[in-house]
Amino acid sequence: MLIYLDACAIQRPLDDRSQPRINLEAEAIVTVLNLIESGDIDLLSSEVLEFEIRQTPDAIRRIRAQEILSVAGAFAEVSDAVRARARELMSSGKVMAMDALHVAVAIEYRAAYFCTCDDKLLRKLKALGKTWPPYFVSPLELAAEVISK
Repeated sequence: MLIYLDACAIQRPLDDRSQPRINLEAEAIVTVLNLIESGDIDLLSSEVLEFEIRQTPDAIRRIRAQEILSVAGAFAEVSDAVRARARELMSSGKVMAMDALHVAVAIEYRAAYFCTCDDKLLRKLKALGKTWPPYFVSPLELAAEVISK
């Protein structure tokens, strides 16, 4: 099973865990990362993720996120098909450019799940009503799905 974690999901375990929700999401992502490291599921990385992670100003967060991406079993380039899909998503008026590229990568490379901690983005993606994979999920939803498989 191939999954795509956007940049905020990848970095969630590095966030301040004093808030219960953030702590739960961080633990969910750690669980998913453990399954990736054990080979039970595969992580899809991308040029988009690498670019966004390189922009992280905090060196410790950037290095840790790059370490997470280094265990990815698949890598997606931004192809013409990805660009076209991103434009399609942006034309809905609901998804911004960087988010559209992340989602387009997940779609074109046939990830089973696209995970984000961004509630606003998640609501927009679910509102698109698309029936093709990936399924758009929060960290808690993703952990529940991959554990049950």
